[in-house]
Amino acid sequence: MPLIQVRVIKDVFSKEQKRQIVTKLTDAMVMIEGENMRGVTWCIVEEVESGDWGIGGNALTTADVQALARGKAA
Repeated sequence: MPLIQVRVIKDVFSKEQKRQIVTKLTDAMVMIEGENMRGVTWCIVEEVESGDWGIGGNALTTADVQALARGKAA
């Protein structure tokens, strides 16, 4: 039984976007392993508090990620 874990920064993705993450990652697993895997594929989306995630020694915030999504440097 596959377990897919995704961590995202809190308040970046809407409930609908998180639903899409679950659906599309499950679909990807099914494409690889076959339709019988759909019912046993677990997908967890965990939210990390803004600023509790770092990259390159710098804390990353919700605003930073939203700026990246808009194509602007944080």
